[in-house]
Amino acid sequence: MEHNDAGGGAFFGRRKGKKLRLNQADLFASLLPELRVDLAGDLSPAALFENLPSDLWLEIGFGGGEHLLMQAEANPSTGFIGCEPFVNGMAKMLSAIDRDSIRNIRLYDADALHVLKHLPDASIDRLYLLYPDPWPKRRQNKRRFVSDETIALFARVLKPGGEFRFASDIDHYVGWTLERAMRSPHLLWTAKGPDDWRKPWPGWQSTRYELKAQREGRQSAYLTFLRT
Repeated sequence: MEHNDAGGGAFFGRRKGKKLRLNQADLFASLLPELRVDLAGDLSPAALFENLPSDLWLEIGFGGGEHLLMQAEANPSTGFIGCEPFVNGMAKMLSAIDRDSIRNIRLYDADALHVLKHLPDASIDRLYLLYPDPWPKRRQNKRRFVSDETIALFARVLKPGGEFRFASDIDHYVGWTLERAMRSPHLLWTAKGPDDWRKPWPGWQSTRYELKAQREGRQSAYLTFLRT
C-alpha cells in the first residue's frame, strides 16, 4: 500500500519493482485503459459499470490483489474500485481479471486520494484500507494514509450505514487510526468486545502482508467503523 500526504499531495512509496513480462505489459496497454477510473468523467456506479451494481466498494492499496479478487468473485452484483499505484501489483490484478473474465472491478493506478476527492458524496457502501504502509519512524508518521483529512474524505464518500474497514499488524498504526476515526463526528467504532477487532471479518481472505505478519509473530487488528 502506497501513501499520499493528504495535505500536500506528495506521493510516498515505490511505483515499480520487477520488470513486467511481455503479456503483462500488453495488458497495461490494452486492458487497463478500459478499466481505469476516469477522474474527469462520471464516477457514479451507473457510469462506471455496464450493469448497475447493487453496491459499490472501494479498496485502497490492494497490493497483490488477493482480497479484492476474492470479494469481486464472491459478490458478483457488487461493483469494486481498486486503487494501487505499484505497477507490479496492478499487473497481477490485470492478469487475473483477464484470465477469469471478471467484469465488476474498475481500477486506478495512481494515488487513491485522487479518487476519494472525485467520488460523489455518499457513493460508497464499503471502504477497505488493509495493511497500509505503516511508516513506523516518528518523522515518517505524517506520510501515513490515515489522517484527519482522509478520515473526513472517507466520511464524505461513505453512504449512511456504510463501513470503513481497516486492518494492520502494527499496533501504533492501529491506535493512530482508531484515534483519528473516533475524532470524526460521522464514524462510529462498532466493536463491543475484543473479539470484534481481534478476529477478521466473515469470509476474510488473507493477504500476503497478513501472512508475513503471522510468520513474524505479529497479531493483526481488524477495525470496523460505521458511517452514521
